[in-house]
Amino acid sequence: MRLTEFSELVEHQFGAARASSLLLDHVLTSLGGRTGAQAIEDGIDPREVWRALCADFDVPRDQW
Repeated sequence: MRLTEFSELVEHQFGAARASSLLLDHVLTSLGGRTGAQAIEDGIDPREVWRALCADFDVPRDQW
């Protein structure tokens, strides 16, 4: 998944203001206790970050 597609999905699902906050503040335990922004910076595939966010916030699986 491209980073631009990831950003669009996060903004669409959570709203622009909340998306930014989630990526910077929400710790994803499934990704080693990183925030979404840290995980992407560390080279984690944006698709994995997207799935982790979806799981943490109970996004229906058909939207993953």
